[in-house]
Amino acid sequence: MIEIEEIEKIIKAIYDVSGYDFSEYSKKSFSRRIEKILEDNSLSTTGLIKKIRKSEKEYIEYLIENITVNTTEFFRSPPIWHSLKYRILSKYNDAQKIDIWHAGASTGKEVYSMAMLLNEMNLLEKAHIYASDINSKALEKAQKGVYNYSLNVEYLQNFDEVLRKNPYNFEEYYDIPYSKYFDIDQEKDILKVKDFLKKNITFKKQDFVKRENIFYKKFDIIMCRNVLIYFNLSLQSKLIKFFYNNLNFPGYLILGFHESILGNEAAKFHKKHLYYSKKLI
Repeated sequence: MIEIEEIEKIIKAIYDVSGYDFSEYSKKSFSRRIEKILEDNSLSTTGLIKKIRKSEKEYIEYLIENITVNTTEFFRSPPIWHSLKYRILSKYNDAQKIDIWHAGASTGKEVYSMAMLLNEMNLLEKAHIYASDINSKALEKAQKGVYNYSLNVEYLQNFDEVLRKNPYNFEEYYDIPYSKYFDIDQEKDILKVKDFLKKNITFKKQDFVKRENIFYKKFDIIMCRNVLIYFNLSLQSKLIKFFYNNLNFPGYLILGFHESILGNEAAKFHKKHLYYSKKLI
């Protein structure tokens, strides 16, 4: 177990060299990631700090890749997608445009899930999806939209739950083939999203800690799922305020299945089912 003083020294070294600020990340989560880096590279904390201070940009990006969490899947937690489909996106049938931001897009599976859902609802052409993440390698993978079939085939069950079935009417079933949205080659272990899904997506690198609106616009929907849990309560509160200020009215914020808005920021939103809607205050 790394002492807190050592963790703070590592955080300072990273900040001094790169400007990345991990001081408001969950110390428990950050420590666990650093311990793995030390073990994988046979380093002591002193050795890691020396390496950071002498490092090139590539090594800092390696650290970012290994410190940040990039767990994602297609249509993760179907009930949240049901809320999007039946309670939120349906409100935009007559809208001229829809702006959606995936904050913490990781390798893009959630982003492409949104594009598929929008297409099924005949909303894709008037929607623009903005996707950001601090991890450069994850963003590169997201832009390519190419994944291992064997590692993702089980998540196609989520595809079925969201796009093929209606949880409010079990008699309804839509026979949507996977080939509509994916090019699949099982022999080469490739699952590739169709190019037409990428047309209205903008990917950009972003450090949430700086709370900068890098897209220079407000959004109708912000998806930030399973990201806040890796920050301390102070940073969580700052980010919720940032999201509120960058939401249109009406606007919707979707967090992870086990995440919630705490403290004073909770008064700025209505909690509805599995999502939050912006209040005018």
